[in-house]
This record gives sequence, C-alpha cells and structure tokens, in this order.
Amino acid sequence: MKKLILIILLITAHLSVAQNYKFGKVSKEELQETAHSEYPEADAAILYKKQRINFDYQQNKGFVQNNYIHQRIKIYTKEGFDYANQVISLYVGDNSTSSEDVLGLKAYTYNLEGGKIQKVKLQKDGIFEEELNKYRKLKKFTMPNISEGCIVEFEYTVQSQLYAIDDIGFQQMIPTKRMELTVVTPEYLKFSKLLNPRASYIPLFQDSKGNSQITITSKTRASTGVGPGGGVTQTVNNSRTINYKTDIVTAELDNIPPLKDENYVDNLSNYQAKLIMELQQLAWPGEPVKNLSTSWEKVTKTIYKYENFGDQLRKKSYYKKDIDALLSGVAPDDAYKKTSLIFNHVKSKVKWNDYYGYTADEGVTKAYKDGVGNIGDINLMLTSMLRYAGLNANPVLISTKANGIPITPSRNGFNYVVSAVNIDGNRILLDASKQYNTANILPTNTLNWLGRLVKEDGNSDWINLIPKVSSKESVSLNVKLHPDLSASGKVRHQFTNYQANSVRNRYGNATDETIISNLQDNNGNLSVSELSLENIDALGEPVSESYTYNLPDAMEDIGGNLYVKPLLFLVDEENPFKQDARVYPIDFVYPIADKYMVNMMLPEGYAVESLPESVKYQFNVSDGEFTYIAKLNGNFIQFIISLDLNKTLILPEEYEQFKEFYQLMIEKQNEQVVLKKV
Repeated sequence: MKKLILIILLITAHLSVAQNYKFGKVSKEELQETAHSEYPEADAAILYKKQRINFDYQQNKGFVQNNYIHQRIKIYTKEGFDYANQVISLYVGDNSTSSEDVLGLKAYTYNLEGGKIQKVKLQKDGIFEEELNKYRKLKKFTMPNISEGCIVEFEYTVQSQLYAIDDIGFQQMIPTKRMELTVVTPEYLKFSKLLNPRASYIPLFQDSKGNSQITITSKTRASTGVGPGGGVTQTVNNSRTINYKTDIVTAELDNIPPLKDENYVDNLSNYQAKLIMELQQLAWPGEPVKNLSTSWEKVTKTIYKYENFGDQLRKKSYYKKDIDALLSGVAPDDAYKKTSLIFNHVKSKVKWNDYYGYTADEGVTKAYKDGVGNIGDINLMLTSMLRYAGLNANPVLISTKANGIPITPSRNGFNYVVSAVNIDGNRILLDASKQYNTANILPTNTLNWLGRLVKEDGNSDWINLIPKVSSKESVSLNVKLHPDLSASGKVRHQFTNYQANSVRNRYGNATDETIISNLQDNNGNLSVSELSLENIDALGEPVSESYTYNLPDAMEDIGGNLYVKPLLFLVDEENPFKQDARVYPIDFVYPIADKYMVNMMLPEGYAVESLPESVKYQFNVSDGEFTYIAKLNGNFIQFIISLDLNKTLILPEEYEQFKEFYQLMIEKQNEQVVLKKV
C-alpha cells in the first residue's frame, strides 16, 4: 500500500512539473518534443493559452476593459517560424481615452542547448507599430533566436475604454493543448453569449456569479471652526464603497483541434469555434436601462439615426447643380439612363481611399469636394443622388467575407455599404468605389450571403447578395497539329459579368508583356503572340481576349501513334478536391458557365484511331452539369465541352457526390485523341 501511494505521488509530481503553465516555467520535456502527439503534421502548436477579460473601475474614467493574454507556442518546423511573429490589432479612437493600448508586453524564446534551457528576451528593436487605417493600428513583435524545436512565450494586456468584447477564438490554424478562459463583466453591462453555430468543434463553458466593489474617493475643503477668522481650512479625503455583482464565464479546454485549411472556403474564421459576446444592455445605477442591439430592426434604426449615415443621405445642396446638368435632356421616366449617368458620375468624381465603413468618414460634402472618400462616403452619396433623381434607392449594409457573417444583432456586424435601386420591380445593386464595377457586379468579397437593406423610414429587410445570373467564359480554340508533335493556332476568350470583372481588375492596367508572361507561366514551352484585349473599358460589353500560340510537344509519340489532349494547355489536370471528407462548404462565389469549342486539324498523313466518347455528367440534377461532345468531320475533330455550376455553395454533406462529379469531369478533359499513320 505504501508503495502504491508513493507511485501515485511520483506520477502526480511528474505531471505537475510537466504541466506547469506559469509564465517562464518552460520545461525540458516541452523543448524536447519533436512533433505533436495527435497532429504530427502540425508545424507548430499552442501548448498553453490563458485569456482573462475583466473590467476595472478607474477614478475619472469609469470601467476599463483589460484583456490579458498569455501564450506558449511550440515551433516544430521551419514552416512554423511564422508563429514567432505576432500581430495585435488596436482600435484608434478620436482621443486617448477611447484608444486601445498594449501594456506589460513581455516575451522570451527558449531553446535547449547542451542539455540546458537557454532563453532570449524580446528587445525593443523587435517591436513595431504600423498604422493600418484611420481607425486601426497594429502592434507587431518578432521573437528572437528562432529555431526548429524552440518555444516562444509572451504575455500582454490590451487595455480599452470600449465596452465591446471581441470574439474569443478557441480554434486556431494550429492545435491547442490547453486553454483557460475567464471573462468577468459587471452587472451594469449585460452581454449575450453565443458559440459560433457554424463551427464543427463545440467547446464547453460555464456561467457563474461573483461579487466585486468600487471604491470612489473625493476631496473636500472644510473649516475646523477653531481659530481666528473662523478656523483653519483643510482638505478632507472622503471615500465610499459600492458593491456590485459580476457575471463570470470560464472555460478549461484540452486538445482543441486546429482549423482545417481547405480550397474554396469563403472565410475560415466563419467556421472557427469562438465565443461571441454581444453587449445588449447598459443598466447604470439611477439611470434608465438602455437596450442595445436586441434585434436587427433596432440595429438598423439606430444606424439610420447616425449623423454619419442618415444625415448624409439627406444632404443634397453640394451636388444639386451638377446632377441637374447631368440629367438635363433625359426623359423623366428613363430610370435606367438616370441610374447609369449618376453611377458613372460618382465613379469618376470620387475615388476610394481604401478605407471600409458603412458610415461616412469626412462626410459626403467634403468627399465630393476633395474627390476622395471611404466606402460609406461614396455609396451613401450615390444613394442620395439616385433619390434626388426620383429613383427608389436605399443603402444596403454588408459584412465583407473577411469581417465574417454577423450572427447576432450588432452594429459592429457590418463594415460596408452599397446602394440598391429598384426599377420596374428589378433590384439593381451598385458600388461606385471601383473603376470596373458595374450594375449588379459588386466586389466578390462583399458577396457574403445576405445584406440588410435600410429604407428611408429606418425599417429594414434582409436581401440575398448571391448572384443569380451565371458569369460566362466562352472559349474558341483552333488547333493545327503538326508532324513534329507541335500545335499552333488561335485562342479567343469571351468573359461576361464577374468573369469579365475579374479580367478587367487583373489586366486593366497591365502591359501586353505582363499579360503574355502570365499566359505562358506554368505552361511549358508555350509561346504566345498577337495579343488583343477588347472592351476592357466598355463596361457594358463582354471582355474579349485573343492571341495566337505555338506549343512544342503538344503530342506524344507512343509506338508510332500520336496522343493529344483536345484542350492542350487549357486543360485542368488535377482535381482540387482530393480529401476524403469535407469540413466546410465549397464556395464558388457566383454561378459559372464555361464553354469550350475546339476545332482540331489533323496532321498530314494521320487519321483518327480513337476519340473520347461523348458524355453528360450531372450533379444534384440541375445544380451542376458537364457535357462533352466529340465528332469527326473530315480532316477536323470538333469538340464542345461545357461546365455549368448553378449552385454556388456546396455543403459538406454534398461533398462526396460533388467530388465524384468533378473527378469525372477532370478525367474526361484529360482523355486523349489517338492518331495513327495512314
């Protein structure tokens, strides 16, 4: 029995040493670890993360939020060195009282050298600040003495006078062995709590109550009433204590799986396991309760009352003269013409300053005068002008993909705004911030499921942002095969809608040399010449791209027969969807319709030995369709190959079927024509 107790004590002592998470207590065992036990492919792992958020009362400031972070990260490989670089995003307010700052930053790198733990401290020259935009700055630090097998450890506190609590992420791109979380909020700040419902990993947290107190001191001048002239005046220190209750959230989590990086994901953080805490009520003693963000309708009504939102829509004097002149001669009932003229006027008049935001920055009047503004300035101005012209126009609040999908009612859930104009029952979405944007062609990072349309009375509705009309690429490929195994000919691409917009943004300001270089990259010895781009600036027309080409080694000679793929260098050789199962949806952003028409001339002295069979493959009946038609016509082989994807979001439960559909398509495209000598 004594031996058993001794063994248990020894095991307990060993575990307590191995799991000492106090800052600076890095162990040899942690440094000797060469791979994560459950995720051996991981380049790094968070050995320990502690996060504590609480609100301290400070005299003359009120409640101040402190967000304490302590992390210990193990770096296994060179690819994991990036985790030695840390970035802290900080809000920059109008004054020092509303800005966030980093306090108490302390960091070390640990290595095992000659069997001994060596640590190197982060110095000031490894700490940087970068202005991201008017409202955000970045505090960055780069850890010293990084090597494979090292451990980096750091702690800091972000102090803020903002009440809003940022989303608390449990999952990261690397596994986490241990995480401890504590959030303590005063009873005066009422938060809702929600775990991200789209996450595949669901952590557990606990709610409890606590007690705290505030001590408020003040000074008064008082007379003792004793002495000549009424006595001596002296300073008296007074203090009073206020007791209040706290709401406490805690979580102790082990072995948190990493987020899985997959192709065609809209925004990985949308699927991150995280705790979302939304401030819903302010209940200060002796004051009426103030409800915040209790419904989306109340959120949008609040936004509409902002000086930098609703008031901007009502301003007209700064543009009236210009719009009156612009629309002179236009028929009063020609809504499409009015919309087009005003849309193009704003695009040419005001340039985007690269700042997002659904509210105006400097104000629409100044933005119009200076010719530069943020997204809010530009598209609120556009909406106001359309209304002035007698059109039914309203702003649409959007959260970009990088900002995530707003799950709970929140004014912070949006970071973008566009304009919607209703003409003859058709809703047209407009964003005048970019040169090549057209009607119903928004930046792809804004196509984030739903937007909130805000009407003139402040009421609002959700609208679908996913495009309904397919974006097409039509390709005409002429191929002349030569006995020396080469191929030459001409290619013509025609792009519409989002595919045209993508080409315009990619090549609008590029030289012919740059475009040709891009076409030739990763295509072996392909040689491109006689490039032509049409309708880059004719925004209502499809973009056309054509060029001639020469491709050595277009065919293979195997036993005297020639083998050639009909699409040559345009073929997709690999299926991007290789994993057995899918965790997150596949996001194609917009419907796609691609069509290839190939006209292939046989080389002299050869005839067709075999042709790929014509086929049709379908995914979910009408959600996707691939057709492949091949036929011989004299000395020519003609192919018509098309892909139509009508569904933009493929769910994980549909993945196996979609993967098979896509694999069949790839295999079919890579089947070869066999030619024989005659």
